Amino acid sequence: MSMPLNADSLPLLMEQSVQGRAGAVLPPLDVPAQELPDASLVREDLQLPEVTEPQVVRYFTLLSQRNFGIDTHFYPLGSCSMKYNPKVNDEMAFLPGIARVHPSQTDDTVQGALGLMYELQGYLAEITGMNGVGLAPLAGAHGELAGMLMVRACLRDRGEHQRNLVAIPDSAHGTNPASAAMAGFDVVSVASDEHGNMDVRALEDVADERLAAVMLTLPNTLGLFDTNIIELCETVHRAGGLVYGDGANMNAMLGRAKPAQLGFDVVHLNLHKTFSTPHGGGGPGAGPVCVGETLLPYLPTPVVEMNGDGYSLARPEKTIGKLSGHHGNFGVLVRAYSYIRTLGNTGLKQVSGDAVLHANYLLASLRDTFDVAYDRTCMHEVIFSARAQAHAGVKGLDIAKRLLDYGFHAPTMYFPLIVQEALMIEPTETESKETMDGFIQAMKAIAGEVEDDPSMVKASPHNTPVSRLDEATASRRPNLRWHAP
Repeated sequence: MSMPLNADSLPLLMEQSVQGRAGAVLPPLDVPAQELPDASLVREDLQLPEVTEPQVVRYFTLLSQRNFGIDTHFYPLGSCSMKYNPKVNDEMAFLPGIARVHPSQTDDTVQGALGLMYELQGYLAEITGMNGVGLAPLAGAHGELAGMLMVRACLRDRGEHQRNLVAIPDSAHGTNPASAAMAGFDVVSVASDEHGNMDVRALEDVADERLAAVMLTLPNTLGLFDTNIIELCETVHRAGGLVYGDGANMNAMLGRAKPAQLGFDVVHLNLHKTFSTPHGGGGPGAGPVCVGETLLPYLPTPVVEMNGDGYSLARPEKTIGKLSGHHGNFGVLVRAYSYIRTLGNTGLKQVSGDAVLHANYLLASLRDTFDVAYDRTCMHEVIFSARAQAHAGVKGLDIAKRLLDYGFHAPTMYFPLIVQEALMIEPTETESKETMDGFIQAMKAIAGEVEDDPSMVKASPHNTPVSRLDEATASRRPNLRWHAP
């Protein structure tokens, strides 16, 4: 008897295979037969399922329904901004005149695409307060690397070769020190103070003739606006260094604060987090770099310039060179352009207002249930700690797994590293109060379960198609092929 084809009991395609069954029938060959590849390239033992087209479609559709995604569930993954993105922006990217252009076409044949990029450069410059924008970087970490390469090129032009030290707060994304090291700098970690800000006195200790730059995320990865930011930037500038801004959390400041006015010399933006591209699964992304006057000549090539009534690709005077194959991830740029044009100044400001409001609503609702890393007004995300549940032998991982049983994706865990048993929650600006209330009730219910039945929480999830895995083995030795029983 065949197994029922539903999301709870889904046989693999190989298990549905019937010899001789096919999903398509090809017509007789009407072109000359071609020789097969070299025998060494042909596998004789390749096992493929013999199934119909409906079986294939149903299998992968039902398989997709087992996943958590922003279109189906609340996805409070802190630091990643897993927000809902309007489908109209996808539609814009799919328009034939946009989707079918080729990056190798001559400038005169793609004036519309270049015009869009030129306007987007202007919008991002206005949003950040910077003087120029390079759209080429393909991700946030790629933007970080671009920024640090520009810093290095600028310092070398000044003859300040001794400046080889980059200071980074201990709460930073791991890509920050990695990007600085890849650009050839030495990295020093600077402690946070008791309020979650970067410690100004600790920064002053390394702000000497060796300091090339400081890399700051604002709001920082503790979900807080660093109230020392003006003093921090002034300290770096007095020492002769530059200030790099990780703009991964820009959705908390849109329309309210411009990095350039705070003292930043360069900042990257994650278009796939703040400006509307479906985010997750490794891409797609875009990490444009926005720079002040000092670094303007060093932007990665190409940038788009306006010449008379037309647009053309240009190479900045002292460019650090090409960082991607062509002009950047164009489809993501289109979505960001559509998002900005749709919302306008008022809408972008509401994005940041709603994002901050929602995070503080969670903070106020759960501060008596879970420990708060830094109990002060947060920005777009809030960090709780599961250390209060440790007496029952329950860890943050157990709480995150139990959330799956309630229909919510787990938050970011154990980051930043300076917070014990961290649960980093970002509700984003797109969730309703009803959704957040449901999440709050689930968190409170789990806290109650920790006290009443901790073993049940530690064994979760219970309602998902797959129970708890050995995550280290699943990551390092994934089983990706079907084998006959």
